[in-house]
Amino acid sequence: MEKSILELHPGLLWGFGITVIIMLLLDLGVFNKKIHVISSREATIWSVIWICLAMLFSGVIYWVFNTDSSGNELAIEKFTQFQAAYWIEKALSVDNLFVFILVFSYFKVPRELHHKVLFWGILGALVFRAVFIFAGVGIINVTYLPVLELLGKPVQINIVLTLFGLFLIYAGIKSWGGGNDEEDQDFGKSAGARLIKRLYKVSDNYDGDKFFTIQKGIKIATPLLVVVAVIEFTDVLFAVDSIPAIFAISKDPFILYTSNIFAILGLRSLYFLLSNFIHMFSKLPYGLSIILSFIGIKMVLSPWLHIPSTISLGIVGGVLIISVIASLMFPEKKIPSL
Repeated sequence: MEKSILELHPGLLWGFGITVIIMLLLDLGVFNKKIHVISSREATIWSVIWICLAMLFSGVIYWVFNTDSSGNELAIEKFTQFQAAYWIEKALSVDNLFVFILVFSYFKVPRELHHKVLFWGILGALVFRAVFIFAGVGIINVTYLPVLELLGKPVQINIVLTLFGLFLIYAGIKSWGGGNDEEDQDFGKSAGARLIKRLYKVSDNYDGDKFFTIQKGIKIATPLLVVVAVIEFTDVLFAVDSIPAIFAISKDPFILYTSNIFAILGLRSLYFLLSNFIHMFSKLPYGLSIILSFIGIKMVLSPWLHIPSTISLGIVGGVLIISVIASLMFPEKKIPSL
């Protein structure tokens, strides 16, 4: 069974948790204590900070395994597992940014409130991703079939991984050149919006950055709470693609969760950085569909063919680079920005 990093250094989980908490407190309590429009410069700085923290953490993972009796080979494998899972999540997140733009546009959310909505959306993602990843690993571990003799070779098929793989292949093919179906979506009727409207009466107008306001002596929700609920629900749907994808990279829940969270934590700054320039990445959805299909094929073939995480990382990185270059060489019309 694959050795977990927590078996070597259990205190690393505390270190990761403390780091995330400190960064979130600095983000909300110091640098964004007052609501304001996030500038491109500020977004760039935070994007670099989160990427550097992720790269530093992957270096810690390499160091832990390299200094252990496990040896350099396993250290490289764990390092590339984190890197591959991180960049896959990061790449798929870009596609989700387009949906965020549409949600903010639909609800006419003032630009200075975007950061607060995404902050609370990410807090929810910290919880939901933990549930999905740790539960997913647990289910995968108990759904292996007995060893079978197929094509003259003993193989052990995992039911869940095979189903995930087939789903990702389908999702990749379906998303190829399919455009964004969300453009015509009525977000006011989404599950998140319906839930809030069922629990509270919602005012017609925003009241600064408040989630609740008082009208005629009655406490009611503001549209900002509805937007947060829609963003949370959107992230849950988004995780249906991204979480199965990283299961093809590693079965170590700590590596999967930390890489996922680092990618998600950098999503807000990436949103503000790319929201006005996302049209420059028009070919990226094609690259993402290729990545999803590749990961799905890898999962289906895993009982017969092991593709090292180093190769997976190279393929994912190569597809992303080609997609960005193609987007810049063959730009499409600009998407209305916020």
